[in-house]
Amino acid sequence: MTETIVLGGGCFWCVEAVFQRLRGVMRVQSGYCGGHVDHPTYEQVCEKNTGHIEVVEIEFDPREIGFDDLLGVFFETHDPTTPDRQGNDVGPQYASAIFFQSPEQEAVARLHIEHLQDRLGVPVVTKLLPKARFWPAETYHDNYFERNPHQPYCAFVVSEKVNKFIRRFPDKLKTS
Repeated sequence: MTETIVLGGGCFWCVEAVFQRLRGVMRVQSGYCGGHVDHPTYEQVCEKNTGHIEVVEIEFDPREIGFDDLLGVFFETHDPTTPDRQGNDVGPQYASAIFFQSPEQEAVARLHIEHLQDRLGVPVVTKLLPKARFWPAETYHDNYFERNPHQPYCAFVVSEKVNKFIRRFPDKLKTS
């Protein structure tokens, strides 16, 4: 039995690369969520007028990793305090967002955000949104970091996120 969650934490290449390495995660698919255009393209989303957020749809086994642990990794590997921005990536498509798939996920996410805000002492701007239509990204985005590790953005930005995850969560890495 698996569960699904949709998370936006900046560029989906970064988020995908982190969650692919997380024990208990069965599948990670980059895509778009929350907008008003059917079948959006990367180019349309980058124009910043479709309302979509770059996200990943994560299928996970709750017997191997809890939803709260997924959120812990999510919040430690992106900045949930900058609206519509992750580093040099700026625009509404880079919003920090959780598209909850059930009332239980919503309740856990809401508590996680409240505790994180108390710990940080600054507002957490992560959007907590109900389940919305997920549109898979174009296939050239699949496993982007794995296929393009020397591309400059991957070498300097994605690799840093992955390395941060590995340093922070060595006990949560997949073994194979």
